[in-house]
Amino acid sequence: MRRWVAKFGPAFALNLRRLRPRASDSWHLDEMVVRIQGRRMYLWRAVDSEGEVLDLLVQPGRDRAAALKLMRKLLKKQGCAPRVLVTDKLRSYAAAKLELGLAARHEQGLRANNRAENSH
Repeated sequence: MRRWVAKFGPAFALNLRRLRPRASDSWHLDEMVVRIQGRRMYLWRAVDSEGEVLDLLVQPGRDRAAALKLMRKLLKKQGCAPRVLVTDKLRSYAAAKLELGLAARHEQGLRANNRAENSH
């Protein structure tokens, strides 16, 4: 049984990923503080406009490098760039977007990012 799963499992997983519906072109990004083994870490999350979690990342920092890592990971995993990025007013998102050269519209605001906030 184990050999069968090792041989055919990756093909089934690839087929399931291919059949999964595509994420919407509006991404909501947010970060929050969590404690892991007594250390302060930041949980970065990306959610599409329908509330589906696209990806998450745990980093010790809340800076441009962490935002850049999340965005690169998202672009690689999704295979396409978003049309709209919705974030809070953390400037790390804008710096990462500028470094990647994304043409997406960047919306910021106090209540604009409720989709990602509610996902936590």
